[in-house]
Amino acid sequence: MSDKLTHFDAEGRAVMVDVGGKPVTDRSATARARVVMQPATLAMIRGGTAKKGDVLGVARLAGIMAAKRTADLIPLCHPLPITNVTIELEPSGEDTVEIAATVKTTGQTGVEMEALTAASVAALTVYDMCKAVDRGMRIEGLRVVAKSGGKSGDFTQE
Repeated sequence: MSDKLTHFDAEGRAVMVDVGGKPVTDRSATARARVVMQPATLAMIRGGTAKKGDVLGVARLAGIMAAKRTADLIPLCHPLPITNVTIELEPSGEDTVEIAATVKTTGQTGVEMEALTAASVAALTVYDMCKAVDRGMRIEGLRVVAKSGGKSGDFTQE
């Protein structure tokens, strides 16, 4: 692991990293998050009875859209030609929706930020669609769990 922050120049000013000299490689990243809620809220989601509609379907679309807009939201991210986004939202236990967002590209920089953005916006959408019945929901555990491609190689964690 490098001890040098890449988004600052020698004078400490924020800069966009120059990736022009890096090779084009297949890259992917997966980020996870979870939304913890009251059991009745998850039962409503499972039963498809939320007043705003299909909670998991809308959250899936929101995550996909968010991945495509990451460079508009995170100031120093490069706009990337995303080749695939997969958002999985799975009810777990009696009170949790587990979210996994996988983003792929063929390019000169990784897609970790796109995966993190997708997972977080999917989680925020679950919250938004259910907040009328459960304001105490918690979004937890946002993290990159896997990445591949590029000079730094592969990375995995749970």
